[in-house]
Amino acid sequence: MKLLLMVNSLGIYGKKIWQKRKIDTVLILLLLFFARANAQTAAGFNKNAVQKNDPAAVFRNPPEAAKPGVLWMWMGSNLSKAGITKDLEELKKAGYNRTTMFHLADVTTPWAGYIGKSSTPEIISWTEPWWKMVRHAAEESKRLGMDFGMFNSPGYTTTGGKWITPELSMQEVSWSETKVSGNARININLKRPEVNPRANQHFPHHNPETGKLEKPEIPARITYYKDIAVVAVPASGIIPKKSIVDLTSKMQADGYIQWDAPAGEWSIYRFGHTTRGTLIQPAQWEATGLENDKINQAAMDFHMDYVITEIRKHLGDLIGNGFTHLHFDSYEAGTPTWTPLMREEFLKRKGYDIIPYLPSFAKRIVGSKEDSAKFAQDFDGTIEDLYRDVYFTTIEKKLRAANLTFLCEPYGGPWRQDDIMPLIHNVMTEFWTHNGKYAPYELDPTVAALRKSGQNIVEAEAFTGDYKVSKWNETPAWVKSIGDAAFCAGVNRMILHRFVQQPWTDKYKPGATMGQWGTHFDRTQTWWEPGKALVAYWARCQALLQWGKIVLPSDDEFKYDSTAGKTDLKQIHRAADGIDIYFIANTARTPGTANCSFKISGKQPELWDPVSGAMRNLPQFEDIDGYTAIPMKFDSAQSFFIVFRSMIGSKSQGLNFPDTKPIATLTGSWQVKFDPVWGGPKEPLTFASLQDWTTHTQSGIKYFSGTALYTKSFDIGVTQPGSNPLYLDLGVVHHIARVKLNGRDLGVVWTAPWRAIIPSGVLKAKGNKVEILVTNVWANRLIGDEQEPSDMEWSAAPWGDQQYLKEFPEWFLKNQSRPSKGRYCFTTWNYFTKSSPLIPSGLLGPVTLVKEQ
Repeated sequence: MKLLLMVNSLGIYGKKIWQKRKIDTVLILLLLFFARANAQTAAGFNKNAVQKNDPAAVFRNPPEAAKPGVLWMWMGSNLSKAGITKDLEELKKAGYNRTTMFHLADVTTPWAGYIGKSSTPEIISWTEPWWKMVRHAAEESKRLGMDFGMFNSPGYTTTGGKWITPELSMQEVSWSETKVSGNARININLKRPEVNPRANQHFPHHNPETGKLEKPEIPARITYYKDIAVVAVPASGIIPKKSIVDLTSKMQADGYIQWDAPAGEWSIYRFGHTTRGTLIQPAQWEATGLENDKINQAAMDFHMDYVITEIRKHLGDLIGNGFTHLHFDSYEAGTPTWTPLMREEFLKRKGYDIIPYLPSFAKRIVGSKEDSAKFAQDFDGTIEDLYRDVYFTTIEKKLRAANLTFLCEPYGGPWRQDDIMPLIHNVMTEFWTHNGKYAPYELDPTVAALRKSGQNIVEAEAFTGDYKVSKWNETPAWVKSIGDAAFCAGVNRMILHRFVQQPWTDKYKPGATMGQWGTHFDRTQTWWEPGKALVAYWARCQALLQWGKIVLPSDDEFKYDSTAGKTDLKQIHRAADGIDIYFIANTARTPGTANCSFKISGKQPELWDPVSGAMRNLPQFEDIDGYTAIPMKFDSAQSFFIVFRSMIGSKSQGLNFPDTKPIATLTGSWQVKFDPVWGGPKEPLTFASLQDWTTHTQSGIKYFSGTALYTKSFDIGVTQPGSNPLYLDLGVVHHIARVKLNGRDLGVVWTAPWRAIIPSGVLKAKGNKVEILVTNVWANRLIGDEQEPSDMEWSAAPWGDQQYLKEFPEWFLKNQSRPSKGRYCFTTWNYFTKSSPLIPSGLLGPVTLVKEQ
């Protein structure tokens, strides 16, 4: 009976099994177990589907898929299991759910840079000590319920490693030319083509073997060579097709050839191919190897089989549960000009032989300019075909078979995006923070191609920065408008660039860095803890921007007219099941008002605030000629969701954005407590009035970085006045604050409007106590350290006035007190000098109690 009840509880799964009465009972029980698992999985998917159909539910409780991830940079041999565990635990607590690991050199300068005297020099990419670290990360990810994967090779470009031989590496056409006079028998040894022995690649390497920043010499560019063909053509002018003589069969292995040349002057070209010598980067030098041939099936099979075999060997029991994906970054490996089967592939795809057109590589015109142009187009098209049919197809098939997800930033390379998008399981694009503004990199065409392929999730390598704007001075408020612009461009999941693995204890802060690249989203960041409010904001936004389906933009879908101030409004529209949701962002860092018109009629507009999570109807709007016109007010870099899901009923009274009126200003002195661990005074101080820390006479405050606690007691004479919402407005804050009033946590204030709502009953007539934890950025403490004698050696970075650590100092390696007692920070990259300008910091106010009118 129990078995029958189990069968009935499983619905169709159980009934099908029960009908097969001749099956052994043990087998029935096994099948029931798996059927129950399937049924529960199906139920789980259905539950998620229901939640996805209810935008309010996902806004209030964003699903795991809506949480951001990070690009997790492991720098050189400086890794530790304890640091890996703490990284993952902190990410989980902060609201992230995915890490994609890249193992790079000690620093990126922007190329691979090296720091001497590591305490763990044995940790080299793709060696056993490194795999132990990777396995630990996978086990910890499984324990925490997080997604973990990694780049497919050492470095971040593109596919290759020490295991790639010259034969399997990217190839280039090379040739030699021998001129002869005809009307004679020619007996000659054709010179083997020669190439520059240095790597054919975009970027240089810091070569520890020579101590130079250079494109290294690759011995295989001299020693490895394969012939393609030998052709004779008229020595000058346009080459008539009928005059081309294929002499390939006449050349002996040593290059000797005998030919009865017709009258005239001739050029004999010996064409072959060799390795480009293109190296992966920026990896540890000990792990740096050749890029593989991406259009050679044998080379792609070899690379992918090697990578997957190593993953199975070290992580086999964790694949799919602890280790989930393999990443392929934006393409920087260059374009090959040959592959061993190029002649056969070209003929199959274009219908004619490539050999007569080989002189085109030597900048000769074959047939006519039009013929040569057509050949060039056909050749490029064949390369594009092969990237689709070999590179992307092989990766997809092998990763799918290995139960791994194929993550890719599919741009920058010689392919057609529309062709390859359907092959990628999870597409990523990219945007930067150039000049402090949203700067897309191949984002728009990638999003367009992705939408054509029918995919919904648009991930982005997010907030990639350089040393000009990202130097421990970034704040949540600063990144907000940049991220909002990316949301409006179609991104609906941020994968932050970057989060660096911190191998050391917390006394070494800011700690390890990537070097020149990236915004500092590290757990050692001063505002890591209060910055969780920013992560919650992204999760709410991404939950709604993944919901429903995209409504492709049109000129008349959304219109606005600025009415005051200066706004720069961007928007994106999603819809499903009769519900329309617009994300509207003021990407200007200035406030303003605007009349916004949405091509929606007959529905009540709602405003959902992704910063606070508040949801409310808007009372002011007009339904005119098929549009809903709404007067809106935006603070600096403020954003909202405007939601249409209910028919218009009776309109409520009031303003969409009520004005506020100050009812009290908290003047006078404040008690301020700084953290002495980072140079602050040991005892609390009294500030007679609010001031910028950098103007203070005490160096411990002037150069302070971290969190200071502001405390003040005050009376207002009456209990919480009126029924309208009441706020504590902080005025000017540098750079993020957590507010408590009478012991009640009012939350984190991190962006405009810089205020916290005061719940009813919290404010008292007398004896109020406000506590404000204010956190600034690392830059000032790092500049303060530069006023002191140095106790570390630095190397000059190639770009800008920057330095990276030359070697780990003895006092650090031996865990001793540092010699320079006035220094507090430890990091592997230095952006600053003693004269670098300080960044305004602290609570400047005025702090006021305000209420809505």
